[in-house]
Amino acid sequence: MKTVTRSTCCYCGVGCGVLIEAENGRITGVQGDPEHPANFGKLCTKGMSLALTAQSDTGRARVPEMRPRRDALREPVSWSAALDTVAARFADIVERHGPDAVAFYVSGQLLTEDYYVFNKLAKGLIGTNNIDTNSRLCMSSAVTAYKMALGADGPPTCYDDLEHAKTVLFAGSNMAWAHPVLFRRLEEAKAADPSIRWIVVDPRRTDTAAMADLHLPIQPGTDVALFNGMLHHLIWEGLVDRDFIDRHTAGFDALKTLVRDFTPRMVAGLCGITEREVMQAAEWFGASDAALSLYCMGLNQSSHGTDKNLALINLHLATAQIGRPGAGPFSLTGQPNAMGGREVGGMATMLAAHRDIGNPVHREEVARLWGVSQLSDRPGLPAVDMFEAVHSGRIKAIWIACTNPAHSMCRPPHGARNPAPSRTPSGAFRACAPPSRRRAKRRPTGGSSTSWHGVSNSATPQLQHCSPSKSRKTSSTNIENSPKAAIWISAASATTCWKNVARNNGLSPRTRHKAKRAAIPMASSPRRTVAPVFMRRNICRSPMRRTRAIRSVC
Repeated sequence: MKTVTRSTCCYCGVGCGVLIEAENGRITGVQGDPEHPANFGKLCTKGMSLALTAQSDTGRARVPEMRPRRDALREPVSWSAALDTVAARFADIVERHGPDAVAFYVSGQLLTEDYYVFNKLAKGLIGTNNIDTNSRLCMSSAVTAYKMALGADGPPTCYDDLEHAKTVLFAGSNMAWAHPVLFRRLEEAKAADPSIRWIVVDPRRTDTAAMADLHLPIQPGTDVALFNGMLHHLIWEGLVDRDFIDRHTAGFDALKTLVRDFTPRMVAGLCGITEREVMQAAEWFGASDAALSLYCMGLNQSSHGTDKNLALINLHLATAQIGRPGAGPFSLTGQPNAMGGREVGGMATMLAAHRDIGNPVHREEVARLWGVSQLSDRPGLPAVDMFEAVHSGRIKAIWIACTNPAHSMCRPPHGARNPAPSRTPSGAFRACAPPSRRRAKRRPTGGSSTSWHGVSNSATPQLQHCSPSKSRKTSSTNIENSPKAAIWISAASATTCWKNVARNNGLSPRTRHKAKRAAIPMASSPRRTVAPVFMRRNICRSPMRRTRAIRSVC
C-alpha cells in the first residue's frame, strides 16, 4: 500500500517540509510540502535526493544491535530486548551512583516531540539535567547573546521577514550555499523590489557576496570592530532612534562612550576595508525602513562569538530595527531543529518553554506539569564537559541519539584543555526583564564570561529587551509595553581587536607585542584619533610586507 507522510528535511537549518512517499514499508520518493511555511514545496538538490539516500541499506542499522561485552561483536536483537536492557542498566546505575551518573546527548536532527520526550525522561523521570545536544557546538554563542540582549533565547524574527526586509545584512553566512531555499525567497523579493540592498560581511568572495550591493571583505576576527564602527558612525551622525532608546533601554550613554574610539577610519584600518565602506554600511542599515541581519557560523563558532552576536544586536536596538516586519537580528541555525530543541528545554542549562533551572518557581511549574515531586536544581553538563566526564568515569552510561560525537566531539590529546576564549571589544546595552524575572548572578552558557549585574571581563555590554520569550516576530505592541531597562556595562579596548588581526595575519609574537604597545595609547584616548600607520597597512597581503610596515612605526 502506498502512503504519504509529512516530515522535515534533515539537512540544513531551514527545516523544509517534505512529503515522504512509501510503498510496502520502503521509501520510494520525496517531494517538497507545498503547505509548509518554510519552503512552500521547494527543495534543494540535497532534499530532492533524500529518497535515494534512504533507499540504500549500506551502513544503515534497520534493527537494534547489542553486544554482551565490549570485545564482542554486536548481534541483532528485538526492540523489546534492546529497550528492556537499556532501562535495566540505566536504573541500576542510577540506584548505585545517583541520577547524575547517566547522561543523554541528542541532536538538532530530532523532531520537537522527540526532543521533548528525551528532556522529560532525563529531567522528569530520572532526575538529572545531564542532557545536552550537538546544537551547542554551533548555537551556544547565539543562545547566550539572545538571552543577554533580549532576555530569552527567542529570536524576534521569522521567515516572513525575508520578504519584508529592505536592507539585508549577511554576516558570517554564505546563505546561497548553506540555506539555499531561504535564499531563493530573498532573491525573489529583491527581483520584485530592486531597491532592496544587500550587505555581505565575509572575508571570502562567496556566491552570496557576489550578489551583494556592498561586500565588506574584512580581516578574519574583526567583526566586532566593524559593528562598533558602524554604531559609532550612526551615533555621531544622529542616525540612532533616541526616542526608542529612551523609552526601552538604559545605559546608552555608557555604550556611546565605549564605542567612541571606534571611528570609521580606525575601524577601516583594523578590518582592511575603506572608511567609506564602513560609513555606507552603517547609513544603509540605520536609514532603512526595515533592516534584517542574517548570521550563522561565521559569528557563532568563535572564541568570542557571543561578543560578535551582541555587537550586531546592538545595531538593531540602537536604530529600533526590531519588532516590526522585516527587521531584527536573525540567527540562522545549522540544523533543522536546533531552535525547536531549545524551545522544549533539550539542553543541560534550561527547562522547557524557556524556563530556567536555577529558578525555583520555574522548576516547580514544570514539575507540576509533568506530575513529579521536584526537579534537580543542579545544571547539567554541557556537551564538552559531558564527554570529559565520560572519559573520567563520572558518567557511567550515556544515550546518544541522531549524532556522531566520535566525529564531531573527538577528544583532544590527554591532558589538553580548551584555551580560554579571547575577548573582543564590543559595546552593548540592554533592557532587562522585570525584577521578578531577572536572574541572580550566574554565568550564562556560551562564549562569554559574563555576570548578569555589574562589570565583567567580557568585552560586550548589551541591550536586553523584555518582549515575551517566543520564537515569533516581536510585535510593536510588545515593545511598547516593555518595562524600563536596567543596564549592564563592561570595559573594552581596541587592543584585543588588533591582537586578533595581527594573529590572523601571521605576525610573529614579538611583532604582535610591539603592535599591542603601539595600539594601547590610541585605544585609551577619549578623542577621535587616526589609526597608526601599521593599522592602515595591515591589509598588505604579504606577511613580510606587513611586518615591515609595523616595524616602520614601532
